Amino acid sequence: MIESVLSQTAHERAVAGGLPYSGAMTPPEAYNFLQTIEKAVLVDVRTKPELHYVGRVPDATEIEWMTWPDMEVNEDFINELKASGLSEEDPILFICRSGVRSHNAALTAHANGFHQVYNVIEGFEGDPDANQRRSKVNGWRYHGLPWYQS
Repeated sequence: MIESVLSQTAHERAVAGGLPYSGAMTPPEAYNFLQTIEKAVLVDVRTKPELHYVGRVPDATEIEWMTWPDMEVNEDFINELKASGLSEEDPILFICRSGVRSHNAALTAHANGFHQVYNVIEGFEGDPDANQRRSKVNGWRYHGLPWYQS
């Protein structure tokens, strides 16, 4: 039941936003989806320094969308996604700092034949507040979801 509600809400966001992929979920929705759907996988597309210094999500698959330090798109992204053991049928949720790189990763995965692709809007750190500080307005950490620092 929760799967269909979460999928439907995510799909409605995708339709409203004109997104070609399956949907967009908030961090709490994504966490619930990951806890409910056995094959669902969270792919964190942040850079290695971000993962190390800002924090990681337990059990997330980590594949950089853009590589540090030049911040160019990882040309091997799809190959790395496939090499991680994910199939085109697995539900995949992409997360980054704020939802922008993960959106682009979701677009690319969808364009390369992955059928159940979701973006985690708000991302890990969320939007900046009035003082330009993240994790104070929204995002994975703001919502108190599991994470750890390296």
